[in-house]
Amino acid sequence: MSLISFIKEAGEKLFGTNQAVAAESQGADPVATANAEASKAVLNYIHKMELNADDLQVDFDGATGKVTVSGTAATQEIKEKILLCCGNINGVSDVVDNLKVKEEGEAPVFYTVVRGDTLSKIAKEHYGNANSYMKIFEANKPMLSHPDKIYPGQTLRIPK
Repeated sequence: MSLISFIKEAGEKLFGTNQAVAAESQGADPVATANAEASKAVLNYIHKMELNADDLQVDFDGATGKVTVSGTAATQEIKEKILLCCGNINGVSDVVDNLKVKEEGEAPVFYTVVRGDTLSKIAKEHYGNANSYMKIFEANKPMLSHPDKIYPGQTLRIPK
């Protein structure tokens, strides 16, 4: 198990407050309902990115901003992408990594985007060559749809 920290105010906006209000009006626990709906939204987002793992489970705790993810990914790359999907969501501050992997790989290198960053700038910093930006772009697909669409606070995989 490991814990990966993210910037809570950055990322995809998946969570709403309507579920808690609706649950409360029906006599259900609004916190539990909101956490369950948020967990489902994160899981749906992972599937939308065409990522999967055996027995994949996602639990969100709105009070702490933590997502706990478990299951077994086929490769280290898929595991890392699932973790990034969970963390690059507005409202998530930490991801508890309980994912196993069938095919072990090298330890991940993550980078948090700051204002003024481009993939070329990040590539120059990590590889010594700005033209290696496509390596980073490809490593972060499908979460990245275009090399110019990164934002401050986003966490990226940096392949070796």
